[in-house]
Amino acid sequence: RELAALSKRLQQVHPNVLAKVLKQGTVYRNEEIVVINKPYGIPVHGGPGVKNCIADVLPILAKMLENMKAEPLHLCHRLDKETTGVMVLARSKEVAERIRLLFKTRQVEKIYWAISLGDPDPAEGIVEIPIVEKEVRSHQSHYKMTLAPNYRLSPEDGKVVKIRKNRNAESAVTRYRLLASSSACSLLELQPITGVKHQIRVHLAYGLGCPILGDHKYSHWSKLAPQKLPEITLKRLKLEQSKARHLPLHLHAHRLSLPLGERIDLVCKPPLFFQKTLKQLELDVAKD
Repeated sequence: RELAALSKRLQQVHPNVLAKVLKQGTVYRNEEIVVINKPYGIPVHGGPGVKNCIADVLPILAKMLENMKAEPLHLCHRLDKETTGVMVLARSKEVAERIRLLFKTRQVEKIYWAISLGDPDPAEGIVEIPIVEKEVRSHQSHYKMTLAPNYRLSPEDGKVVKIRKNRNAESAVTRYRLLASSSACSLLELQPITGVKHQIRVHLAYGLGCPILGDHKYSHWSKLAPQKLPEITLKRLKLEQSKARHLPLHLHAHRLSLPLGERIDLVCKPPLFFQKTLKQLELDVAKD
């Protein structure tokens, strides 16, 4: 709840304050790029009801890092509002274009960390299931990304049958690996090979049956309701189920490897709330 209040505050503050927070979260800079550790709950782009977003404060951030004559920084890729971690900003339009192309042609290696409910079986592997956006028809109509598999099991003999491809589905590939498990939860390392909207969340929840802790959107299909947590998890988090809706999404862009001339390896450690959850759930990360 404190975290929700904090991210709300960051959205309401003077843009200069947000720029200062981003400046303090700078993890790397050279003459071409500035890399920040994106805070929780701050959208990258504006929209209805959004006062502050990262895009809006890029001119201020550039001036804070350089001098008053600095040209605004440029976005190169996006992270969901609730996702934290490595975010690359370019100092010029040309560099931004170059980096966007690297993302588009899948030359950027992205490693995420997520805390999920349950543990994936097998413990490591690749989820390769296309994803499509669908309308959820329930008493509150809304849209969600969901799986659009290329295969199904035939009810007659249990054989795998190829099905007709959904025209709107985008191919999506996610590598995953279990790093630790405890208290009915897991810490997973994820490498999205493609970049489809909500890909990691959908592949974990609907592909592996291990929704991300605090992902209230993809923990069920038809209802918009808080995530249901196992008894042991609630106990370790000192949380009641009725307060589960305040639990933030535990998805963090941990590492990014950029081939700009030489390969630049960028690492952001998880935010404090994520670290605290790891401790409470006794998910010990073996030091890589």
